[in-house]
Amino acid sequence: MLARLLWADDEIDLLKPHILFLEGKGYEIITVKSGTEAIDRIKTTQFDLVFLDENMPGISGLDALASIKQLQPNLPVIMITKNEEEHIMEEAIGNKIADYLIKPVNPNQILLAVKKNLDEKRLVSQKTTQGYQKEFMQIGMTVSDKLNLQEWKDVYKKLVYWEMELGETNEGGMKEVLDTQKTDANRNFCKFISQNYDTMINSEDEVLSHSLFRKRVNPLLDSEEPVYFILLDNLRFDQWRAISETLNELYHIDTEDLYLAILPTTTQYARNAIFSGMLPLEIEKTFPDKWSNDEDEGGKNLFEKEFLAEQLKRLRRDIKFSYTKVTQLNHGKDLVDQVANMRQNKLNVVVYNFVDAFSHARTDVNIVRELADDETAYRNVTATWFKHSPLWEALQKIAEKPCKIVITTDHGSVRVKDPIKVIGDKNVNTNLRYKQGKNLTYNPKEVYEVKKPHSAHLPLLHLSSLFIFARENDFFAYPNNYNYYANYYKNTFQHGGISLEEMLCPLITLSPKNK
Repeated sequence: MLARLLWADDEIDLLKPHILFLEGKGYEIITVKSGTEAIDRIKTTQFDLVFLDENMPGISGLDALASIKQLQPNLPVIMITKNEEEHIMEEAIGNKIADYLIKPVNPNQILLAVKKNLDEKRLVSQKTTQGYQKEFMQIGMTVSDKLNLQEWKDVYKKLVYWEMELGETNEGGMKEVLDTQKTDANRNFCKFISQNYDTMINSEDEVLSHSLFRKRVNPLLDSEEPVYFILLDNLRFDQWRAISETLNELYHIDTEDLYLAILPTTTQYARNAIFSGMLPLEIEKTFPDKWSNDEDEGGKNLFEKEFLAEQLKRLRRDIKFSYTKVTQLNHGKDLVDQVANMRQNKLNVVVYNFVDAFSHARTDVNIVRELADDETAYRNVTATWFKHSPLWEALQKIAEKPCKIVITTDHGSVRVKDPIKVIGDKNVNTNLRYKQGKNLTYNPKEVYEVKKPHSAHLPLLHLSSLFIFARENDFFAYPNNYNYYANYYKNTFQHGGISLEEMLCPLITLSPKNK
């Protein structure tokens, strides 16, 4: 038998053809003639699905539905009724009904409802696998070509789409195929960056960290509506897709784009570039008292508001703006309280730090690592956090009035797997995805070298300093206690180097649906 179904209808004898049809498809059907009988049978018998007539003698179908949900909250119930009144539909939906059918129903309608509720996961899994199999060859051939940045963005979007689709299925074999294809894509993307980074960072053709605000936020300031610029630290594109399902309740997604984060893909470099509108070397020259090098003590991004104020001056924007940084729960609650006042500003900037903090906690705390063991879990934790966060509460309030919202990040992160050896003195920075210093020993074939940092608009610590960047899923480890640190950091999420996940960052514009 495929499944056992309970069908409650006071005119069940008239439904005999439907029952025979389902039994012919392999389903076991048990019938009752009232809501009370249905509740009694559910107390003693396991069912996979219930058909429930809305209008029966004794207790109504809606009352029976409420009792059934108390007994077995996860048992799918399909309401069948002659009544098309809206309040009945709303009450049934409010009681988490699985489906709602209007009499008269035909056998195929019934079968479709059964398959939708009992076989949906299997059918979706099969369809998803078939879809990826069809596109596998096309993606593979595309990745092997010489692509420009826009084409790489398109490839990455496709890979994230299939990663998320397959992540909801049980097709382990296809997930492994996708992982292999993603690894190949990352390898070729790293070659693309190695060959074109110097050109792109000196070009006005693309949106990079330092041109993001000028090119994507500044034009929105011409409208009459207030603009909210929300930066979620360390948000990957797949994590954006995960939280977008919640945002879609109240917002239209006007544009969904990607931009290229500069190297190193860390807050110190990439986020300071966003707010200053400058590359790191220019920041150091223009604001020598506000730029911190890797070996300097203290915070590395303490002057974002000041950088933004100077950028607005250069853009000739004499506007009122706010800047809010959320690093703790109480800061998030304060943000919610500030929404009403924010509406008086032309520009409101919010920097939210949860995703980055969670990423670091995942490295250091075993129980957090278990919560986000892989990319699928990492996405799901992010989505769950967002749905219950003060940020979403604030965005619900913001959506009450017309506005424009830009959501982005400073960089993403990649799950590292393969350690590569590097030797440096005590002044070399601790980041696992990039190193800078004057006495570095490494295998040049394993890294992306920037021997002349000024060519990449990076400050020099010393005249002989250089930068090296880990590629794909690699991370740097020192020979001392090599095995310990290699095992400790393997499968953690890191950032600073070159990968699709770190460098291709979400850049989204939203508007409230009720505007």
